[in-house]
Amino acid sequence: MRGPLPSGFAAIRHNWGWFLALGIVLILLGVVAVSSEWIATLVSVLVFGWLLILAGAFEVCSAFWARQWSGFFFHLLTGALYVIVGLLMVNRPLAVAIRLTLLLLLLFVIGGVFHIVTALILRFPNWGWAAFDGLVSVILGLLIWRAWPSSALWVIGTFIGIGLIVRGWAWVMFALGARRFSRLADEMAQTAAA
Repeated sequence: MRGPLPSGFAAIRHNWGWFLALGIVLILLGVVAVSSEWIATLVSVLVFGWLLILAGAFEVCSAFWARQWSGFFFHLLTGALYVIVGLLMVNRPLAVAIRLTLLLLLLFVIGGVFHIVTALILRFPNWGWAAFDGLVSVILGLLIWRAWPSSALWVIGTFIGIGLIVRGWAWVMFALGARRFSRLADEMAQTAAA
């Protein structure tokens, strides 16, 4: 057992069940998103909009709490910008969904390439599934590019759902690999002790 994996892996091999649970939850959320893609798209946009509104409100309030600070106006303007963008998202979710499809394109392509490269470099247990996850993400990004803007409303919910399902499956396979690795390590320790 050489390489970077065993030293960092020992800390997580005993907790493989948590990674399995994470994978199962991601798969279930993905199935819900795919089965109601319009709702998933609108909910994504609206939740993000409300998060920006809340963040902006707190930013504005904190600016007034520290109004003696030299960065008061920067703080205030940042909060106001968050609130304005959040209100635009809440009031025009379809228009925002069209633009968010472009951001998803970047997320899926860049994130997918990152997963592929990471899996190829680290070669952790069942690394092929993580590489497959990255490949699917890149393909989803390219499909977004091809279908934009006509299918923007259903693309976000559908692709997020597919991404969640594949990512969840990668975590399930990682957890099972960690469990298998843990058993092998225990067997080797028992053999060495005998």
